[in-house]
Amino acid sequence: MGKKTEPGQVLHRELYQRMNFLYQAATLMTTITTSAPTNTSTNTKKSLIPLSRFYISTMKSIGTKQVLRIDPSIKRTLCKRCDSVLLPGVTSQIRIKSKPEPQLQMMCTQCGTARGYPMRKGYQLFSEKSENIYGTENDQNQSKNK
Repeated sequence: MGKKTEPGQVLHRELYQRMNFLYQAATLMTTITTSAPTNTSTNTKKSLIPLSRFYISTMKSIGTKQVLRIDPSIKRTLCKRCDSVLLPGVTSQIRIKSKPEPQLQMMCTQCGTARGYPMRKGYQLFSEKSENIYGTENDQNQSKNK
């Protein structure tokens, strides 16, 4: 049998903190560009996007190995194909499509993958619906009635 945990205590807290750090570092690396060394004649800028991709793939592998779920709002900012952080105007293009159903289309500029997100009035993610969140008032009232 495993350890008993107190209510309100988060399991695998250190792993979630590490995944959070990797996500924040990847977002930072996506926005930063470094200058080439001064001894070269060309004035090129090198991006740190490959390092950002590595951080995201590491974050995903930690979650997969430990069977930890990544929040859907975080997943929506990641490219499924190349593990880039999708920042509008930097690594992604955003378009609004109205046919057949209104949706926001986000296209990764690194690999060209496009994802569509519904924009219906009153649309909520599964994880944001109150009946699906553990510990809400509805959940507590139902357990008292049983």
